[in-house]
Amino acid sequence: MNEKNRYVKIVEWSDEDQCFVGSCPGLFYGGCHGDDEKQVFVALCELVDETISLFLQNSKPLPPTISGKDYANKMLNVA
Repeated sequence: MNEKNRYVKIVEWSDEDQCFVGSCPGLFYGGCHGDDEKQVFVALCELVDETISLFLQNSKPLPPTISGKDYANKMLNVA
């Protein structure tokens, strides 16, 4: 499996910005945005690739991933 596949990629609509916003929690803050959800996802995947390449070029360890974690069973019951 490629390292990029270990990171969660999120594309969601932002009412505040009136556009789709792409982010990759754990790997970088911010991300990309646009009017077309699919184009934002493509741009987000490219940004993830570029970010991972920069980490590797600079011999820096990649941040821990959040994918594959079972957070649902660790949430507190606040009801």
